[in-house]
Amino acid sequence: MTELMTRPTIVSPRSWSPAHKSGKSLRHRIADVLPASVTRRVPALLLPLIPIAVFLVAWHLLTANNVVAWLRFNRMPTPEAVLQTLLARVGSGTYYDDLLASLQRILLGFGLAAVVGIGLGVLVGRSEIARMTLRPFIELIRPIPAIALVPLTILLFPSSEQGIVFITFFAAFFPVVVSTIHAMDSMPKVWEEAAQTMGAGRMSLLFHVIIPGALPGIFAGLSVAMGVAWICVVSAEMISGQFGIGYYTWQAYGLLDYAGVVVGMISIGALGLGTAWLVERVGRRVNRWLPRASR
Repeated sequence: MTELMTRPTIVSPRSWSPAHKSGKSLRHRIADVLPASVTRRVPALLLPLIPIAVFLVAWHLLTANNVVAWLRFNRMPTPEAVLQTLLARVGSGTYYDDLLASLQRILLGFGLAAVVGIGLGVLVGRSEIARMTLRPFIELIRPIPAIALVPLTILLFPSSEQGIVFITFFAAFFPVVVSTIHAMDSMPKVWEEAAQTMGAGRMSLLFHVIIPGALPGIFAGLSVAMGVAWICVVSAEMISGQFGIGYYTWQAYGLLDYAGVVVGMISIGALGLGTAWLVERVGRRVNRWLPRASR
């Protein structure tokens, strides 16, 4: 009994460490208070704001001080002027008409390009006769810039609206069809052989093995096609459009409204970001069997 009372107490290092004295770290305290879903999304929300904030601060400093070096920032509108123009445009109904017109054109042209491009890509990827017949023609037409077709669309189509949709379709078609062909070619042969060994027929093999296995590569092409389609639809609106966000940007430049030009650029970027996010979300849901689809 005396030995138990006089035995010295062994103090572990953790008992006197600063972390032990102060309890949990601040990060763990916040994690305990907030839900797990919120703590996971905080970095995804805050980190993209860092380059945007740096860009805005640099833009303000350069334009406010009229810096003239290799680039002339004394002619650029300030962020304050652009914000005022943006608020004025947001309060007008014509702004939303331009946004809706561009969205309609991009969705229609991109949707047609996705359907035709994927279908033709699967055909070329699965049929040797189709590959020998169609692939040279595709590679012959693919280098032609879509914006170079504006004069022909003016002659061929009865309205500029149909011509702009066709230019958007033409621009988005080739990234989709080429990525689909490459996705079909990169499919592991062992998948097809294993399915055939288990008794899969031709159509079952196509819809349950070939196309699902090629979807990651197909959606990579769709993502690229969306960006290319936005470039071409805005360019076509500047040349032959009568409304749309590209037409508004070009009109602002003609009126020497440089703040309005920047507003148009910001609007194009926001629309492109939204449509690219939509394609990515659809791709993640379709390809949810991939290991990284949940990220």
